[in-house]
Amino acid sequence: MGEAPQIAILGAGTFMRTQYIPRLAEISKLLLLKSIWSRTEESARGAFEIAQKHFPGVECKWGDKGLQEIIEDSSILGVAVVLAGQAQVDFSLRLLKAGKHVLQEKPAAASTSELETALSSYRSIFANIPDKPIWAVAENYRFEPAFVEGKKLVNDIGDVMSIQVIVEGSMNSSNPYFSSSWRRNFTGGFILDMGVHFVAGLRMLAGCEIVSVSAITSHVDKTLPAPDNVSSLFQLENGCSGVFVMVVSSRSPKIVWRFVGLKGTLQIERGNQDGRHGYLVLFYGSDGQRKSSFYQFSGVDEEFKAFINDISQANLRKGTGYEAEPRMSFLEGARDVAVLEAMLESGGKQGASVHVKKYH
Repeated sequence: MGEAPQIAILGAGTFMRTQYIPRLAEISKLLLLKSIWSRTEESARGAFEIAQKHFPGVECKWGDKGLQEIIEDSSILGVAVVLAGQAQVDFSLRLLKAGKHVLQEKPAAASTSELETALSSYRSIFANIPDKPIWAVAENYRFEPAFVEGKKLVNDIGDVMSIQVIVEGSMNSSNPYFSSSWRRNFTGGFILDMGVHFVAGLRMLAGCEIVSVSAITSHVDKTLPAPDNVSSLFQLENGCSGVFVMVVSSRSPKIVWRFVGLKGTLQIERGNQDGRHGYLVLFYGSDGQRKSSFYQFSGVDEEFKAFINDISQANLRKGTGYEAEPRMSFLEGARDVAVLEAMLESGGKQGASVHVKKYH
């Protein structure tokens, strides 16, 4: 595969420190972390100290000057953008224009209007270029082994009659993201930021798009931004319908996807087994037999490996119009946001049916 590609990370927040650095350290043979950047010197140095233990050669950058140095460094192939949701698209486009491949944290954008502007900018910048820089969105649910397996099993349950997605989250004051200011200033708050994961899982298993939704939203827990609850009916383009219920903070967290078909039922539920956190996949066949298997969380590792592989291959195969992993595409991330925005819009209209915006 040649030399390990060099990457940079923009951002020095909780998720970057607790997930990005340890997960990248696990696959450190595949990449070289060259730079870490943050707006301020203080936060950049904090993350740099953690990263240095795993990547001794890493450089610390901050502010406009540091960002410009990363943009101008031709040895850096890819950049992970792990910033506040409101800022990510602008930074991503700036890096893409400079020819860098980008792995941007979810959500893909703060709204569908921002998505539309972002996509048209990206397409117009690279209109006649076969080798567009890769714009990937980090959505680990599409890489979780439980969902990869679930996608295969859903074919064995026959025509789907009903889908239920029940999310009872645990976003309370003991959660490190609870006081995150950008999530609180986000339209849709935690519903949008957390919800893209659960919609990603739903869309992946369903294998077709959600065309319309009708939702009721409410704001009960005043320690959380509004809304903190959504109950939605949705319809898929194949005619099947289902329910998506999300409570941001519950005393008894539970997350489950359940697909009921003519020949059987598939259920994926978050949980732990022998101290390992992951998903329990249950399959009930037409013979009434129940099969169960447990898959440990590893989606973040898998998406990083996919991105590193993509940027390495794109670099090796310049001029061939290399096709990147579709599960990470900005379009997929955009479709997750569009579903949630439609639910929030419907909630604001007391449950009126709202069409989900399409992205191609």
